Amino acid sequence: MRMTLRQLAVFVAVAQEGTVTKASDAVKLTQSAASMALADLEDGLEAPLFDRLGKRLQLNELGRFLLPQALEILGRCETFEQIAKGELQSIDLRLGATLTISDYLMPDLMAGFLQKQPQAHLQLQVGNTRQIIEAVNQFQLDLALIEGSCNLPQLQSIHWRDDELAVCCAPTHPLAQLNRPITQQDLNDAEWILREEGSGTREVFDNAILKNLSNANIRLTLGHNEAILKIVSGGLGISCISKLALRPMLNSGQLVILETPFWELKRPLYMLIHRHKYQGPGLKAFMSFCENHVN
Repeated sequence: MRMTLRQLAVFVAVAQEGTVTKASDAVKLTQSAASMALADLEDGLEAPLFDRLGKRLQLNELGRFLLPQALEILGRCETFEQIAKGELQSIDLRLGATLTISDYLMPDLMAGFLQKQPQAHLQLQVGNTRQIIEAVNQFQLDLALIEGSCNLPQLQSIHWRDDELAVCCAPTHPLAQLNRPITQQDLNDAEWILREEGSGTREVFDNAILKNLSNANIRLTLGHNEAILKIVSGGLGISCISKLALRPMLNSGQLVILETPFWELKRPLYMLIHRHKYQGPGLKAFMSFCENHVN
């Protein structure tokens, strides 16, 4: 068999984009040339790699098995070419981050890395934990930094640093006016303003708090920390959110922390990568930078 790198590139692009039309744009080929390359690859393998659903192509079992191999081959070839051209320092990474990390940690992290590697090109995709895990699983991202847990065996979670959540409210909230320590019973009737299900922040709340407050009144769920903080600082309800997000409003006096020593609200943050992802020099450099910058 004589497969070509172009055929593999088209295969990967179709797997990631879902249609030959989008894939042809990604690999800078005409649609007919991309279709022919994919057809030639499948003919050479004597097996289809996709299930055809109208214009959309979805990886079949064989395609899912071969995709990591194709990505590794292309990654190694790219590194080979960079070495040959003396361009080994060229770095182009697709990064992902969950919302809290993207808002409060990623800007300084990316800026610091670009200061050391000014020629690097970084793309950032933001979503909740569930969305980012899926993007890594589909090889749409080279590396992600996440707040929640990941149980997919094909993905590797590498402990990066720790974070801590806190229960907070406005200074005028009745719970902030108590002249004694807060108890779990005090929180039975509280109205909670929380992150959506699928987020790492919500996962901590459900595991640490909700199991102890079976009748918790979840008044509102939102997809972004800043929206939650504005609502809570206005006096509506209480929340459980990362101290990274709380810091500005704590400093300005718009929010206060309710001490809850009866709940464990610490959580690990992870670097997430597919086990079959080829780790080129640029990716290794960024992972090393993350490990050395945890403050």
